[in-house]
Amino acid sequence: MCPVSLQDELATISLGQPVDIPRYFRYWGKAKPESSQFAHYHLLPYHCLDVAAVGWHLLTTTQPLCLRLSAQLQVSPAWLQGFFSYCLILHDLGKFARAFQNLTPSLSSTLVPFAGQCVYNERHDTLGFLLWKKTLVKKLIDIFPTTAKIEPWMEVVCGHHGQPPKRHVVNLSGHFLEEDERAAEAFVRDVSQLWLPDLSPLKHIDKQTFRQVSWQLAGVAVVADWLGSNQATFNYVSEPMTLSDYWQRLALPQGLTAVAEAPLIAPKPNVFNGIQQQFPSIDKPTPLQSYAESVELTDGPQLFLLEDVTGSGKTEAAMLLCQRLICGGMAKGVYVALPTMATANGMYERLAASYRALYDPDSQPSLVLAHGARHLSDGFVDSVALPLQQGDFDYESGEQSASAYCNAWLADSRKKALLADVGVGTIDQVLLAVLPARHQSLRLLGLADKVLLVDEVHAYDPYMRRLLTELLEAHARQGGSVILLSATVPELLRQELVASFAKGRNGEIPRLTDQNYPLVTHWNSQYVAEVPVETRPSVSRSVSVVRLADESLAMPIIEAAVLAGRCICWIRNTVADAREAFAQVKSQSWMEPSAITLFHSRFAMVDRQAIEKDVLSRFGRESVTAERTGQVLIATQVVEQSLDLDFDDMISDLAPIDLLIQRAGRLQRHNRDASGRVDNRAHDPRAAPSMYIIAPDVDDVVNESWLKQLLPGTQAVYSNVGHLWLTLNVLMRHNRIAMPDDVRHLIESVYSDNAQEQIPEALLLATSLALGAAKGEQGMAALNSLRLDKGYTRNSAESSGGWDEEVRIPTRLSAESVCVVLVRPEGDGLKPYAIAEKHSWTLSQISLPEHEWQRVCRKIPSHWEKAIESLKTQMPELKWAEVLPLTDELQNCYSDKGGWAGMQND
Repeated sequence: MCPVSLQDELATISLGQPVDIPRYFRYWGKAKPESSQFAHYHLLPYHCLDVAAVGWHLLTTTQPLCLRLSAQLQVSPAWLQGFFSYCLILHDLGKFARAFQNLTPSLSSTLVPFAGQCVYNERHDTLGFLLWKKTLVKKLIDIFPTTAKIEPWMEVVCGHHGQPPKRHVVNLSGHFLEEDERAAEAFVRDVSQLWLPDLSPLKHIDKQTFRQVSWQLAGVAVVADWLGSNQATFNYVSEPMTLSDYWQRLALPQGLTAVAEAPLIAPKPNVFNGIQQQFPSIDKPTPLQSYAESVELTDGPQLFLLEDVTGSGKTEAAMLLCQRLICGGMAKGVYVALPTMATANGMYERLAASYRALYDPDSQPSLVLAHGARHLSDGFVDSVALPLQQGDFDYESGEQSASAYCNAWLADSRKKALLADVGVGTIDQVLLAVLPARHQSLRLLGLADKVLLVDEVHAYDPYMRRLLTELLEAHARQGGSVILLSATVPELLRQELVASFAKGRNGEIPRLTDQNYPLVTHWNSQYVAEVPVETRPSVSRSVSVVRLADESLAMPIIEAAVLAGRCICWIRNTVADAREAFAQVKSQSWMEPSAITLFHSRFAMVDRQAIEKDVLSRFGRESVTAERTGQVLIATQVVEQSLDLDFDDMISDLAPIDLLIQRAGRLQRHNRDASGRVDNRAHDPRAAPSMYIIAPDVDDVVNESWLKQLLPGTQAVYSNVGHLWLTLNVLMRHNRIAMPDDVRHLIESVYSDNAQEQIPEALLLATSLALGAAKGEQGMAALNSLRLDKGYTRNSAESSGGWDEEVRIPTRLSAESVCVVLVRPEGDGLKPYAIAEKHSWTLSQISLPEHEWQRVCRKIPSHWEKAIESLKTQMPELKWAEVLPLTDELQNCYSDKGGWAGMQND
């Protein structure tokens, strides 16, 4: 399909001369919602060529995408560019169905007439694939012999709306008239005469290799269809001209413009010259960072697992490895995946100041925060925020047009992050790449040439952990590298993660044996290395552990800290317990109301942002005595990971050992001078740190209610009570958490197979039930995951229950939650709760447990139902959300304390 080779074809055609008009010019492919003085429909053959032209330019033979895919398929880049572009011409064969054409029956008298016997009750992508599979291949046997393995390629391009087409047989005669099938056949014959490449390479492509590559090809098809549907670039043409004329004069140059205006090409990498290039404030690298600067990098995909104590500079070390991989041509960008929005926000702020150093100073790389609550820095360049396309006709039967689908996709910043040069977000966004969710192929495509950097890799439940191993295998198989970070990885998990990556590279599964800590595990196709590293002295510490037998004992400790001018954090395991503790502490006479803060995940987005910013200001690395003195933070798990917080004292509910180690890492995290400023060379005047843990007596296990009597919420969250007992047992025997010396021993004392034998008999049943539930979650993850080895086909999702919208595909098996948008009544209408110039609807969101939402929604006054329905019609982004008016009538049913829980109340 290259323009040069077209000259031979075009020499036989007199461009612009009158020709017999083929019947396929009587079908529309795109239509505007309403007519105008210009053409209000675009002929189907031209739309097909538009999409193919975009695909042609996306697969330019000198670009990494084409080079990578052709190398995997073992075909020439030129052949892949030509053949896939040819396939893209056929992506919309389903629109030849009279049932589809019936959707706008009065566009023009020159188009096919309405046929009432044809009813559009199947999507056009499926109709096109089945027309090819059941009808056209038989009629086109002279062009496509039975040895031509083209059907899987057609399945890929027909699945251009983010899901593979259905494979079941539908009644094609109820959708296509005989003349429709003849028109489709004539179209295929004509484009084949002009552009069909040599089919012989198809016979030599390994079937399993194609299945692996098909997911990325599907992503290319989605992007090509979206860009090729942009009427701002591809003007509607309703007057026939020869296919070759349109291709040469309009499709190719407009396709080039479309791709050029969609900056999907990675910028030129910077030359690596040391740690200060990204982090100029670091005078002396930590041992882990020195390792990252100097370790030998092999060619090809590789995995690093960095284990070191909190505050040891793991993130900077990981970004050094990312820069070296990008500089070495083994990656084009990076996606940083974190367990929560709060941790993603913190990481975004850290990378916003350094990510530009990854690329040439004259480039404009993009950094995107992968959730709707992103806040932009001055240096933010949203180069993948492609302008939304003018809408075209929305089809019926729940089927949107390409521009509608992709506008919604790209308008959601959570998804755009995988197309950015540097993306930061929650782990959920990449886990969807291995689930049967619409547009998952775009996620895989966006991730394919990036380093996947997963922080806090220990923090995921069994369901997410299984999805993560599936993702590591898939990413390795498509040629990506992975960096995993954690302070606390059990040996079994380390083995599992490395094995998944090795499996994706068809490599030998290594047996890991090194018990040192800190430790770097480096896997590549040539060897596996386990490298002990030192940790820097400033983060080596010993925290004494003291058990509190009752919650009431926390109050005098908090009082003493406040009166002594120290800052203290009490971490509770549930939002309900955090709210209750906050109310109790705030009511004390010695507690200044302005000196206590509540921080958990169940605030409206706008309020959570404000609280998070305030928490970082009061307790972050740069905070000083004036900001820290006498401050109290009541928080949930949102503070235990990735946020650079530093407390003088800490109280915590009992939690699994790895989480307690993380929490202890926020206790006197930085060495401070007398003024409270961070100074690693100064003498820190603070008393030695202690961590107070609310927990029952480890030696007084009478029955299965050992924990539940004291901390019922904790047992509901961390159901493996055996692991909690083992945690408390090893801590009470040591009375300390010494980092790094004790970390490996503490972790394995809870999670190793041998440790399970110590669990008291009274707790064995509850522990067994928790282990069974964990295995069930892993099984559910395996059931939900795509069978990527099956290729881009409906069969890949058979066991998971089929393809669905992203919002209905679970990446977590936590308690059912509902996305609720808070709104303020204003006259007869509703306005967003958040008072903001931009993103006000996103900032008004709150996540509520399903049972709590059910309690509230039943009490929404009926007279607001019409207003809510009208609002959701006007605001498509609210389609999958619930809407809750903040009315006086609902004051007491939303908050258990009465009144609205928020910071922007009138």
